[in-house]
Amino acid sequence: MELFDRIQETAAFLRPRIGAVPDVAVILGSGLGPMADELADPIRIPYEEIPHFPVSTVQGHHGRLIAGNVGTRRVLAMQGRFHPYEGYALEQTTFPVRVFHALGIRRLIVTNASGGINRQFSTGDLMIINDVINHSFLSPLRGLTDERLGPRFPDMSRPVSPRLIELIEQVALDQHVRLQKGTYAAVTGPNYETPAELRMFSKLGIDAVGMSTVQEIVVARQCGIEEILGISVITDMATGEPYIQVSHDEVIQAAREAEPRFVKLVTEVIRRL
Repeated sequence: MELFDRIQETAAFLRPRIGAVPDVAVILGSGLGPMADELADPIRIPYEEIPHFPVSTVQGHHGRLIAGNVGTRRVLAMQGRFHPYEGYALEQTTFPVRVFHALGIRRLIVTNASGGINRQFSTGDLMIINDVINHSFLSPLRGLTDERLGPRFPDMSRPVSPRLIELIEQVALDQHVRLQKGTYAAVTGPNYETPAELRMFSKLGIDAVGMSTVQEIVVARQCGIEEILGISVITDMATGEPYIQVSHDEVIQAAREAEPRFVKLVTEVIRRL
C-alpha cells in the first residue's frame, strides 16, 4: 500500500473516534507526556490500535493518542513519539504528522527534552525553537515522489510560525516564566554526544540538541500544516565539558520537574490560539 493510502486509511480510522477536527496537534517529548492528562473529556487510543502507527519503545513515551479539550480548543496529543534510533524508517517516525494534516489539523506544537549547549541556559529552562539544523543528515522526504504528499522541494526559510512565537512569548511574560529562544539541532542518537561534538555544535551557533523534532517540522512544512511551534525543555547542560555524564533517567526526571511550568504555558498558548 502506498504511503498516501496508508495516511488516508489511518485518518479514516481516527475521524469517528476523535470527534471534531482538532484545532491543534501536540507531540509530547520525553517525560512530557503527562500534559495530555490535563485534557478535558479525553479519548485515549493506544498506538497499537491505530492502523499503520508504530509503537513507542522509549521510557517516558506512553504510546497513546489522546483527543480532548483545552477551554474551547480541541486538541489531539501524542503521548510519545517515534525516533529513527528505535529502528523505524523516517517515513514511519513522521507518519503521524501526515495523518494530522489529513485530519484537517493546521497547527502543530512539537516538544522535546534536549541538552542545553548555550551556556546562558540552565537545566529546567524552556526554549522556543526559532530555527533548526538537521544534523542527523537524514531527510524524511528522501525518495518520496508522490505529489499528493506535498511539494518535493518544500521551502524551509521559515520552519516555525512567527505568530505563535509572539504568542508564547506573551504568555510567558504574563505567567512570569523564564523563556529562552534558540536553534535546535537533531542528531541520530541514541548515544549522547561526545565533548568534541558538543564543542563543535557550540561553534556552529546551536543552542540545544536532541534526537527528534526536526524531521517532524520538515514533514509538517511539506504537507501544508500552516503554523508550527517548537518548544524544548532543557534537561541537562551539554556544554562539552569532559567527563560530565548524562543518563536517560536524569533527562526524564528533569523533564518531569519542569512539567508544571511547561503544562501551564502550553495550555494557555492553546487557549489563546
